[in-house]
Amino acid sequence: MLALKKIKEILLTAAGDFIVLIGGWYLFYYLRFEYGITGDVSASNPPMLLIPAIIIAIYWVLIFTIFGLYRKNYLISRFDEIIRVAKITIIGVLILFFLLFIDTLGWTDENLAQAKTVTFVYWLVVFGLVSVNRLTIRTIQKWRAIKGKGLHQAVIIGTGPTASLVYENLERQPTLGMNVLGFISSNGEVREQQPAEVLGELNELSKIIREKEVEDVIVALENDDSEKLIKILDQVDYPDVSVKILPDFHQMISGLNQTNQIFGLPLIEVMPDPMPTWEKFVKRLMDILLATITLVITLPVLLVLFILIPLQSKGPAIYKQRRVGRYGKEFNIYKLRTMFQDAEKHSGPIWAGEDDPRITPLGYWLRKLRLDELPQLFNVLKGEMSFVGPRPERPYFVEQFKNEIPLYSRRLRVKPGITGWAQVKWKYDSSMEDVKEKTKYDLFYVENISLRMDMKILINTLHTVFAGKGQ
Repeated sequence: MLALKKIKEILLTAAGDFIVLIGGWYLFYYLRFEYGITGDVSASNPPMLLIPAIIIAIYWVLIFTIFGLYRKNYLISRFDEIIRVAKITIIGVLILFFLLFIDTLGWTDENLAQAKTVTFVYWLVVFGLVSVNRLTIRTIQKWRAIKGKGLHQAVIIGTGPTASLVYENLERQPTLGMNVLGFISSNGEVREQQPAEVLGELNELSKIIREKEVEDVIVALENDDSEKLIKILDQVDYPDVSVKILPDFHQMISGLNQTNQIFGLPLIEVMPDPMPTWEKFVKRLMDILLATITLVITLPVLLVLFILIPLQSKGPAIYKQRRVGRYGKEFNIYKLRTMFQDAEKHSGPIWAGEDDPRITPLGYWLRKLRLDELPQLFNVLKGEMSFVGPRPERPYFVEQFKNEIPLYSRRLRVKPGITGWAQVKWKYDSSMEDVKEKTKYDLFYVENISLRMDMKILINTLHTVFAGKGQ
């Protein structure tokens, strides 16, 4: 339901953009050819404009999507949104300028000046109309919020004076877009005159979020309860739920977080998505291209291994296994078999150790050279995995690690990968201590994910493969 609500918000804005952009193409045509603002005058009837108008509108919606203009749009500051629209429309117009006028050899200064004028006028049209659309939608949203409609469901963690202060501020200002359902007690204590209902205890938070479709969790603990933050974050692992905390003085001046103001109350959004939309788009494009190229190059090797693996040990060359992916969604991972058939039939799920007797002689070299991972390229193409990300674990181990390792579930906020920061920085895990150490690297990657970091990991992985340091 939460995802559907967010999709509706995005579609509303995108549909408005699409309509005004089509109208903008007609307006630009008449400004250019009928009124001659750019120095061009039409000598005939206007051509068919609808098809090119639709194509150019699709182009702009894609540009807006890639550069994140449809992210976090609910009751965003109208001034901030206009600034974002200005920046991204400038980028989009510059791309169009270079695509349309790339062949400028032989152009006179007058021709080039006219092309720049045409581009500037078109930018003004696009920027103006999209800004009007955004201002209209945000104004309607704020008006609906004042009427108590379309609000995000929120809960406040804490039952002390600080929590009451946050509640009173949110209740006085409906344009902030939050409908506070109640409080979550962090220590079992409840004041006699609580301004709203206490919905439950801290260990019930995950259940309350699911049942009441909570979209915002505001942490307003007293100073002596601040150590409970990790326990809170462990339970709030939903893609559509935002966590905000009321920081103490040291957190505010540390410079490590960006704060937002709610009428005098500074709120920090905890662990926001650090990767811009355009980087996500490029990362996915890189995954598809690299997976396709690697599969084509290694196809002869795969065909040979398909023959050798069953000859050395009875059973299929490829095996599949259930793993946990992004946001806890399970999928089948594919690997070249490196162990004897039914290796865990009697032992159940256990870690692979050094000199593991279950590993075949050929499997030893497949692991050394990371060739056993090649079939996972199909998982990448299907969108279940990425080239770079935390390694996907089996459901049995994930449940065990969630209970024993703080914030372990945060690593599920990104797609799992064939290789990752933990793989290039730590040895193959064979104990709980290894898993804890690798989790630190995985969490660092999740909070600092970027194309630059992905490239660094891929280069390190190639070094590991060519040096035969895999396990």
